[in-house]
Amino acid sequence: MMKVVILVLVAGIAFRMLFGSWPWQAWAQSEKLQKQAQARALLGVSRSATQDEIVAAHRRAMLDAHPDKGGTPDAVHEIDTARDLLLEQTRSKND
Repeated sequence: MMKVVILVLVAGIAFRMLFGSWPWQAWAQSEKLQKQAQARALLGVSRSATQDEIVAAHRRAMLDAHPDKGGTPDAVHEIDTARDLLLEQTRSKND
């Protein structure tokens, strides 16, 4: 059992030395990138989309998803969340 613990510790330290972050940090970053990719796909924008392009794509998506037009509140929430995530990403790039 002690060998397994030591092996896990050594593997974690080696990962940190090779990649500059702990394994759990890399997994969290990967999850964030995946959410951003899903948000871009939902709004139909590219990785290099500007804030104006994201807002315009949000408006287009809301035309079909709004409950007054036959959409659902869940779809509206997903589109709003995608917009907020991508706008936050573009703001952090500009800072």
